[in-house]
Amino acid sequence: MDTRSLQVYLALADTLSFSRVAQQQHMSLSAVSRMLARIEGEVGQRLFERDRRSVRLTRAGQRFRHYAQESLSDWQRLLGDLNPDQDNLRGEINIYGSVTASYSVLSPVLERTRMEFPGIEIMLHTGDYADALDLVLAGEEDIAVAARPDELSSRLDFLALQGSPLQFIAPSFPCAVADQVATLDPLSEDFSWGDVPFIVTERGLSRERVDAWFRRRGQRPRIYAQVTGHEAIAAMVGLGLGVGVIPQLVLDNSTFKTQLSCIPVQAPLQEFAIGLCALRQRLDNPLVAAFWNVAADSYGVAI
Repeated sequence: MDTRSLQVYLALADTLSFSRVAQQQHMSLSAVSRMLARIEGEVGQRLFERDRRSVRLTRAGQRFRHYAQESLSDWQRLLGDLNPDQDNLRGEINIYGSVTASYSVLSPVLERTRMEFPGIEIMLHTGDYADALDLVLAGEEDIAVAARPDELSSRLDFLALQGSPLQFIAPSFPCAVADQVATLDPLSEDFSWGDVPFIVTERGLSRERVDAWFRRRGQRPRIYAQVTGHEAIAAMVGLGLGVGVIPQLVLDNSTFKTQLSCIPVQAPLQEFAIGLCALRQRLDNPLVAAFWNVAADSYGVAI
């Protein structure tokens, strides 16, 4: 079974970089190119469009990506059925999360997985938390660390690991924004958020909850900036540029923690349920199932 070619192809589809794949897979650039040429010859279609500045998947390449993912999952499932001993688990799984989630939520899980399943190779990708569920639904990631949405797709399974309250934050040091908040009472019905510069995420669950919170109050915030990710909110508030809303998990792990303070508000936002998310069908993959079970054991969560 030539799973190696499929693994290299998926790495190339994820990174869109021949040089990075060559480095990751310990291959030469020419070997990566030859492997892709062989696959394209067997498929009879170009799978990538390449020029001097960019690499991108063709429509056929996108379809083959799905085929490669499913084929590798089926192969691992077969190996698991034929060889139930966990020592026989070998292969890669792709995991996605924000930077904060990756080194906080995943830390104990990654360590236990390494000890219990040394044959499983974790391909960890970081980025905006708001992309997590879409990447899993698209089949581009096996598992994502995410906040559970109010409505979860029937195609997904979610393993809640911990809760994290959403906190309104302001600069904790003397500055114009801190002085402005200090002269007002956020617990009062008369508090006008429209007078305070507000920093929000461009999209995602926290943005939805912040927008709904303001609608219930009949107010509109004065948005100073829209950013990608909660870490960026913490940084901008920590520089004294406005106020914002972030999960307690991000606040606890932020390098700006000492420059931030929480603002008590009426009717606090619903906390995040943070955990792992995966396509239900992917949980049939022994590698994915093993990681999922280790996560549940690490946090004492019943499946």
